[in-house]
Amino acid sequence: MPKISVIIPVYNVEKYLRRCLDSVLSQTFSDWEAICVDDGTKDSSGQIIDEYAAKDPRFVAVHKENGGLSDARNAAMEHVRGEFVVYLDSDDFIHPQTFEIAMSIQRRSGADIVSWYKDRAYRNKLILRILFDSEDINYKPSSFFKTYDVDSLKYDYTEDIMAVATEFSHPKDIEKPVKHCYVWRHLIRREILEGISFVKGLAFEDFPWWSTVLLKNPKVAYTMLPLYYYYCNLSSIDRSSSRGKKISSWVRGLGLMLDLYGSQASEYQLKCWTKNFKWPVIQGQIARHLKDVQSSDTHFSYIAESLRDMLERGVFNDASTPADLKAVERVKKFLARA
Repeated sequence: MPKISVIIPVYNVEKYLRRCLDSVLSQTFSDWEAICVDDGTKDSSGQIIDEYAAKDPRFVAVHKENGGLSDARNAAMEHVRGEFVVYLDSDDFIHPQTFEIAMSIQRRSGADIVSWYKDRAYRNKLILRILFDSEDINYKPSSFFKTYDVDSLKYDYTEDIMAVATEFSHPKDIEKPVKHCYVWRHLIRREILEGISFVKGLAFEDFPWWSTVLLKNPKVAYTMLPLYYYYCNLSSIDRSSSRGKKISSWVRGLGLMLDLYGSQASEYQLKCWTKNFKWPVIQGQIARHLKDVQSSDTHFSYIAESLRDMLERGVFNDASTPADLKAVERVKKFLARA
């Protein structure tokens, strides 16, 4: 039984896939399996994962009809054998010591989850390269080649993840936050994920997924080391979606979590989640962009009906900060157009 199961959903990424798989293959920690799910890809990606599986039995190739990113990740969980799970997107890649560092921190801390971060410098430099038509998918930043003394690395630890987890980019009252809902930034004990699925057909599925994980009260160790290299794929779900589709996904995810936290969360969990996830999502992902959704958008009616229902249910009644109140004002202005 492998220590780590890496879940890699694959769909039309032949240009980037080998880079991703090679970053797993080059890990200094070798006790892993990589479950690569071909989600009905239309290019050669399916053949590529078959090629890697034929050369190294640690790669497991799964082929299925197209069902979307969430469906692919859910399907992968049926094949997981590892004690811990890592998610990796197929157009991205990771530092060679990612697994070794994560397992060292887990061993020393006893954490259920070990979290790290992405390399911001890589993303910024990549955007410049793309803008100036000098894209090179083989480009790797200097941090990728850095070697760490893993057992001497410092990390933060908490048994109260609700106190430090947030969707705010710059939280004022959390000294050392675990920011955002990124699914790809964790080593997670498999038992924590039992009963938790990604919402099929939902973009930004990591928001309800991470909110649900938080309810398990996991012990979390975390570092800001830049171990993940997020590639600005212009054909990704985020970049290829319309504004209306994006907002409708956030609204749907928010509605699901309002129901879940209303029925299952403790008073403390609900308070923390409301402050650090509900309101950042309402402010930054929904209300801020409502002005850009036209009545002709196919998602307009769903967004309006959902927000009106939330308004009537009192979801916005606990607005307390100027940013909260401004967001509510934007929601009401949008509903006046509906």
